[in-house]
Amino acid sequence: MNKKKYKIAIIGATGAVGLEIIKLLEKRNFPILSIDFFASKNSVGKKLIFNSREIKVKLLTRESGKGIDIAIFSAGTKIAKQFIPIFIKENSFVIDNSNAWRMDKNIPLVVPEVNEYVLNKNKKLIANPNCSTIQMVLVLKPLHDFASIKRIVVSTYQSVSGAGQRGINELIKQTKIWLKNKNICITEFDKFKYQIAFNLIPQIDIFTKNGYTKEEMKIKNETRKILNDDSIGISATCVRVPVFRSHSESIWIETKKVISLSKVKELLARTNGVCLLDDPKNEKYPMPIFSENKEVTYVGRIRSDISINSNRAFVLWVVSDNLLKGAALNAVQIAETLIKRKYV
Repeated sequence: MNKKKYKIAIIGATGAVGLEIIKLLEKRNFPILSIDFFASKNSVGKKLIFNSREIKVKLLTRESGKGIDIAIFSAGTKIAKQFIPIFIKENSFVIDNSNAWRMDKNIPLVVPEVNEYVLNKNKKLIANPNCSTIQMVLVLKPLHDFASIKRIVVSTYQSVSGAGQRGINELIKQTKIWLKNKNICITEFDKFKYQIAFNLIPQIDIFTKNGYTKEEMKIKNETRKILNDDSIGISATCVRVPVFRSHSESIWIETKKVISLSKVKELLARTNGVCLLDDPKNEKYPMPIFSENKEVTYVGRIRSDISINSNRAFVLWVVSDNLLKGAALNAVQIAETLIKRKYV
């Protein structure tokens, strides 16, 4: 049994994802020799609890990577591009939660249950995929392996925590104002351009020239990369919804090979990291309130597409905690896999 312990650094430790990473490292008894927390100037000196110890948050500098075995970045693209190369030069393994290198063909983009085989001891930087992509590929991987997915049409219903703590705070603030029968003024808009309380916003990230948002294009490009199949046709619509945690997705798929509905359910029922919750007779199906703070991804409402007379088209409803499997948990699992494979 590997009893080695490791020097860990969490960058963006005081953010919504950073705090979840810290909880998971403690909960999962990660083999830690030492741990350092880094954040912006506003958080320097703040004390966080880890394994009953108070640890002060430090300012990230060019010297921060020295002696670190594994660094998990959750501080945005700008910080990632500025500091990750410094950590790499110090021979640290780096797991990055930003969009900085996800589509770089030389950087592994990893969901451990799906494609841990792309990890390599010589690849020091590993990209953590987009939250919506992670839960989708986790569910679609066994179906793709069995019947080869030809096409995907997905609509996502993404919680405000996907926009960070500012998104959470904005929903709380606007909801309180609305419940007091007061108008929500434009001055109450901080993270989102439009009111998010009791509303849906069909835009996540900026629009590209083809009319899709960057978030929608991330789902397309990242899914193809993770499943290692550029032939899959993918169209996504991403919507921000007034839910605090957990993203939901309505996924339509068409397969190249015939597969029965019962086989689809059988494959999903035995997929690692997936919980099949599909009992329409008793009105049981995945919802955000069920998946919040859960490490599994739920799938239900599985049915054949009645618009096509074929055993090659299906609809699924997938829900997962975006701060856990969609971000923090996946990053920690990557770190655990590096250790399991004795790369670090």
